[in-house]
Order: sequence, then structure tokens, then C-alpha cells
Amino acid sequence: MSGSDRTLEILFRMIRGEEVSVKRLAEEHSISTKSVSRDIGKIKDFLAEYRDLTGNAELEYCYVHKAYRLISDEFLADKELFAVAKALLGTRAFSKTDTERIIAKFKRFTTTRDRQKMNAVVAKELDHYSEVKHYCDDVKENLWKLIGIIQENREITISYYKIDKTYLERRIQPVSIIFMEYYFYMIAFYPGKYDEPRYFRVDRITGIVEHRQTFDTADIPDFDEGLLRKRCQFMFYGKLRKIRFEYTGPSLQAILDRLPTARVIDKKRGVYVIEAEVHGDGIKMFLLSQGGYVRVISPEEFVLEMKTEVEKMGEAYTATDGN
Repeated sequence: MSGSDRTLEILFRMIRGEEVSVKRLAEEHSISTKSVSRDIGKIKDFLAEYRDLTGNAELEYCYVHKAYRLISDEFLADKELFAVAKALLGTRAFSKTDTERIIAKFKRFTTTRDRQKMNAVVAKELDHYSEVKHYCDDVKENLWKLIGIIQENREITISYYKIDKTYLERRIQPVSIIFMEYYFYMIAFYPGKYDEPRYFRVDRITGIVEHRQTFDTADIPDFDEGLLRKRCQFMFYGKLRKIRFEYTGPSLQAILDRLPTARVIDKKRGVYVIEAEVHGDGIKMFLLSQGGYVRVISPEEFVLEMKTEVEKMGEAYTATDGN
């Protein structure tokens, strides 16, 4: 192997996350340590000359392991990779095969010693990993196709399975993709109907037909993708409304984190009055899950809806007791 080929091999090993020992390389190639040191010197010179292009990459020497490794501002830190891998496993949004493949790619950007640590961290979770049920062939392919369509503001017709497995086709104007509790959702509007956004689970889309017709998001009243994301925390379509409720539970922050538009407008003796803007009826399910810690106080129509749901729950338990 020529000196230039050997230098490239060392660089590629480092890019893959390996720590390179001068002594071990010399033994591996049956050459002197001086030759390997010259190769290391060439890499250092290259990185120094092209710092802007390489993301300030440089070689770092570890005196404990007596080896060099490549570091760069553009690389994810090992702790960042661990965090992303754990978050990916927690989503359950991709198939087990895809998740294993993605994490394997993450591992290539860790050091040799941290790769062992990462294996230990994720091995058991991968072994018991269970993806959520998907209707489409590949969630990633759907996502990538929809992202391109959204960028072009193009109308599409989708083949879709509803929550009750009813099959339908809808012509829509997609405006955004968000992720929420195991699923990716596409936010869209029906052409000319901009009063309520509609939500479609990406994994339930089994067909996409692109049309030549495009649309302008400026035609959608009050369209703001960032604000839409904050309001769409519960994937049930419905009108936008401002609600107020009292909260007496132990974790106010958990409520505020779950509702990005929420703000505390009053506090008296451990009772917090919270106001939030939300789309759809999913908020009802969330507030009901808080049990007696929550009491809705406005608007009146929402108060009545909550009362009705609570009464239904009570009747269900009464009927059970009667049996």
C-alpha cells in the first residue's frame, strides 16, 4: 500500500469513529512508527489548511489510550448520539429493521470505546422493540414525498384509512408535517375550506396522487405554520377555540409543557387558572385524563361538553355496579 493510500485509510477510519494508534498501525502494515507519524502529520496539515470546509476538524490525542481520534464542530457528540438514539427508540414510529439500521449508522460516528457503551445502552431496548401498526409500506418514503409536495404547495389526492379502518380518497392541500405520540401527522386543508385544519396520519396514507394545481398559503386566513404546530397538540380536527380551566394538580409545568399556548392568568390558594388556544376536540380527552385536578370554566359550550362526558363516565360505572 502506498503512503497516500495509507493516509486515506487512516482518515476514513477516523471518520468512522475509530481511534488510531500509531504503534498498532505500524504493526498492522509492517512499517515503522515514523511512517505512520508522517501520515498523521499529513492529515493534520490537510485539516489545518481546510478548516472552514471540514467544520474545524482536528486530530485529538488521547494519552490514556495512546491513540488519535478525529473531532469536529460538525460531528454529533457521543452524548448527543445516545440521547437521539434513545428518543428514536421511544417514538416507535419506524419498523424495527429501519430503527436498527438508523442506530447502526449512529454508531459509526461514535468512538470505539463509546460504541461499546452505546451497544449496552440500546441492546435490550432494541431486542424488545415493538413498532406501532402501519398501513403504508414505508413511513419514511411517505414523509419524504410529502415534504417535497408541501414545499411546492401542490394539491394532492390521498388514499387513506380512517381510525375505524374505513377507506377513503380525499383531495387536499397539505401544509405541514408534525410528530405526536408515536405517529407522524400531515396537517392539511380541503381546497377552499380554511376554517378547520385536518389531520391525517402519514402511516395510514397508502397512495398519493400529485396534481398540477398549486395553492398559495397566503390564501389561508391566519395561516402560520409555527403557531399551527403550537395549537395542534391533539390530533382531532375541529375549530380553534380559547379555553379556560382551573388546575389544582401537583405538576403545573407538565400541563404547560403539553399545551404550548397555555399561560397562567390567575392563581389563588393553589388553584391555577389557565388559558390556552387549541384546535379540535382532543383537548377534551387530555383534560379528562387529569381527573379531579381540572375544572373547565369557559367557554360555556365546552363546559357543557365536559359535563356530558363526566356524566357518561359516571353512568358507565353505575351500570357496572348494577350488574
